[in-house]
Amino acid sequence: MDRRQFLSLSAMSLAGLALSDIGLDAKAPSHYNVVILGDTHFDTEPASVYHSCYNEPTEWLNRVQRAEFARNGEMWRERCPRLLRRASRLIDERTAMVFQMGDLIQGDCGSGEVHVKMLRDVMDSFKSELGGLPFVTVVGNHDIRGVDAQEAYERYMPARMSQELGKKIDKTTFSFNIGRDAYIVIDFSHPDDEEIERLLEATKGARHTFIISHGPVLPYDGSSCRWFFHGSDKEKHTKARLHFREEFARRGAIVLCGHTHHTELADWYGDGGRITQMTMTSVWSRPELDRYVVKAQGAAEYGILRTRLESMPDGSPVKDETALFDEYRAGLKRYSISPAAGSYRLDVTRHGITVDFYAGDSETLTQRFELR
Repeated sequence: MDRRQFLSLSAMSLAGLALSDIGLDAKAPSHYNVVILGDTHFDTEPASVYHSCYNEPTEWLNRVQRAEFARNGEMWRERCPRLLRRASRLIDERTAMVFQMGDLIQGDCGSGEVHVKMLRDVMDSFKSELGGLPFVTVVGNHDIRGVDAQEAYERYMPARMSQELGKKIDKTTFSFNIGRDAYIVIDFSHPDDEEIERLLEATKGARHTFIISHGPVLPYDGSSCRWFFHGSDKEKHTKARLHFREEFARRGAIVLCGHTHHTELADWYGDGGRITQMTMTSVWSRPELDRYVVKAQGAAEYGILRTRLESMPDGSPVKDETALFDEYRAGLKRYSISPAAGSYRLDVTRHGITVDFYAGDSETLTQRFELR
């Protein structure tokens, strides 16, 4: 049996495990794994393939985004295909599906029709490379960025997720089960609080509750530290943030996310419970990101990276957010952050939950993170 036959049979044999949509299947295997890609910012060279209609009028933003097109084209020329092939070799007989943490594409197409083509191209390509396993993605800010992009995503992706999961998906916030474990996928850019409440209620009794979000639930140490779930300092968002933080903590939620282009672990205790957050990235934008180098570690260094910023990307001053990081610091029992990019495998067993990280296209394990 060749490798593609093995992957195809593995996907078929695990279909019942991965595609459960009615209740929590107590008879399903308690040991499985999921291969995960972080942000991928799929793009290609020349930029005109997907960006010929792009026309951002703001000068500094146009400059930044065109630099991103060049970055993406360069990394998808050779490094990211190697990373993707490495991810495919993490698949084994226990692999239930593949997750991708949002910013699947660069976006910025300037046309809804081209945006859908970009989404379809990457979904078909990744599915083929990753053995045809069910492929779940969460909406990221780039996935809905550009002219008619949000409408295009909402027209294409829920229907595609319905195919992947074998159940009706009609929103960018949805849930599914793997055995006795609940996976709740949330749209952090446009939170549907009512739907999240409904899904939390519907999945009570799950062995583990996983929250899949492009942006983090716990604040990120960087220029976009307010780009987390209900992270705005407006009163209505603060109220919602504290409410869902408590709900997630009481469920002992494990958050799987991306957005920050870092590999990060944060283990926070508070609100009568615990939130463990694993942030992942597959944006191999520079060759040296195949090395796992920790930039900050421990609660005392949470927020320190932001203090080193000289200005925001648009040239504006950096706002002091010390109070935000202090709010979480006391409950942060483990913390580490690295810019390393690669692929990941979540292993869920009756004895614990781990994430194995392979930086770049490393054949050997780079770092193991024990989540539970």
